[in-house]
Amino acid sequence: MACGFRRSIASQLSRVLDLPPENLIKSISAIPLSIKEDVADFRLSVDSLLENNSDLSRPDIQDQAKRLAEKLKCDAVVSEISAGPRTVNFKINRELLTKAVLQQVIKDGSKYGLKSELFSGLPQRRIVVDFSSPNVAKKFHVGHLRSTIIGNFIANLKEALGHQVTRINYLGDWGMQFGLLGTGFQLFGYEEKLQSNPLQHLFEVYVQVNKEAADDKNIAKLAHEFFQRLELGDTQALSLWQRFRDLSVVEYIRIYKRLGIYFDEYSGESFYREKSQEVLKLLDSKGLLQKTTKGTAVVDLSGKGDPSSLCTVMRSDGTSLYATRDLAAAIDRMEKYNFDTMIYVTDKGQRKHFQQVFQMLKMMGYDWVERCQHVPFGVVQGMKTRRGEVTFLEDVLNEIQLRMLQNMASIKTSKKLEDPQQTAERIGLAALIIQDFRGLLLSDYQFSWDRVFQSRGDTGVFLQYTHARLHSLEETFGCGYLNEYNTACLQEPQSVSILQHLLRFDEVIYRTYQDLQPRHIVSYLLTLSHLASVAHKTLQIKDSPPEVAGARLQLFKAVRSVLVNGMKLLGITPVCRM
Repeated sequence: MACGFRRSIASQLSRVLDLPPENLIKSISAIPLSIKEDVADFRLSVDSLLENNSDLSRPDIQDQAKRLAEKLKCDAVVSEISAGPRTVNFKINRELLTKAVLQQVIKDGSKYGLKSELFSGLPQRRIVVDFSSPNVAKKFHVGHLRSTIIGNFIANLKEALGHQVTRINYLGDWGMQFGLLGTGFQLFGYEEKLQSNPLQHLFEVYVQVNKEAADDKNIAKLAHEFFQRLELGDTQALSLWQRFRDLSVVEYIRIYKRLGIYFDEYSGESFYREKSQEVLKLLDSKGLLQKTTKGTAVVDLSGKGDPSSLCTVMRSDGTSLYATRDLAAAIDRMEKYNFDTMIYVTDKGQRKHFQQVFQMLKMMGYDWVERCQHVPFGVVQGMKTRRGEVTFLEDVLNEIQLRMLQNMASIKTSKKLEDPQQTAERIGLAALIIQDFRGLLLSDYQFSWDRVFQSRGDTGVFLQYTHARLHSLEETFGCGYLNEYNTACLQEPQSVSILQHLLRFDEVIYRTYQDLQPRHIVSYLLTLSHLASVAHKTLQIKDSPPEVAGARLQLFKAVRSVLVNGMKLLGITPVCRM
């Protein structure tokens, strides 16, 4: 992308260096606004050129840059060439820059940034993303929020680049907790409460039975027996479990809808209770299964009897564990989807678990395990509502909506909205997502309502406000000016800064694609919003000559279009009024 400028520069370099243009494209990048020392638009990194082409000689790099700059000539595209620190810098013809960027944004629309030469030759892959994974029969815990929004972002990004993505929600719908819950419901459950507010009631039952089981060994024994009955396929136990699962999934789908998120498949650990027995047989047939004196079965990951490398895959009563079911799920998904990549999005506490699962798959002879990837993330601390420490996602969503509605009511300029609740929720979610995605995914961070809802500064509220403001500009002036504009009218520093920043969008997506860190897109969009905010104050549309007004409006329209593209990748629904 970069409107073909990168390819044009690569073609000229290719003639001088006698290298194919394709080998040069990724060494040429648009210069970020924050480090502009002059007005160059692109730079060639001589270091990266040497890395990618081992046959080039390696004398003093600065000297190489200087000599290369002298050999190159300006043309219809490039108006200035100079040597920088270990780089060769290129300034694009100003009128061509304006015209090409605006035309490209209009032409590519929602694909702007994705139809780039940086992605040419990118093979289309089958990708499975496993994310969210709440525990059935428990209310949607706020701890699953990060997995949900990060997984959704990764799936959006891969899909936008043309990959075939399958979004899987692998529910925690099996295991010992169902022994406790089944027993608890038989002791303390009420049918009418289950009907009216299923997850709240199941949560209360679960808390109560855990408390009782801690003091009463008999309840723990009953719970163990109930789970054994489940594993053996007892129809009565299974029918109660199925009701808990069905009611939970209906409730989850309602909450995902509020988040603007969907899944292609709801599976869960329960799907693999029988297949996990096949996994145990396979481990045994390969001589990997060892019985302990307690009757459990383990796999020695070190192969040397190191006690710290033992992974338990079966309880003494023959029932399966989380790790066994994950092995069965991975094998089943490979058979079903024949994936090129499978990404698991869970908190960093599960790192060891996935290392063990991947290692066992390798030991079982499944070479495709190399295509499995764990994307870990840190913990959110201090998420409290006005009623105190928050546990459930729905409470957070309600709090977001309430606080945002209060903020909107206190601002005189707020427009009359058709659906204030939905608008408030979309702005609030943008605020939540931007705060979450600003840092490295692996970092823990301290949640702050005050910071989330600031309308100025680097927040999701500011992003939504910028989008709504630009939308309003188009509504006010669009009919009169959008047809006639002259790009030669956009030579002010504010216009040029925006155009230079728009040039970089494909590189930002490319970098995000490489490391799956949404912070690159967040930082890019916030900078774009700040640039638009400055330009909005200085580049008047009202009372300007028609061709100037038209050109400025076209520029603001391009900014809004790119904001929408970036926000949608992050999982944010832009609002048009607020």
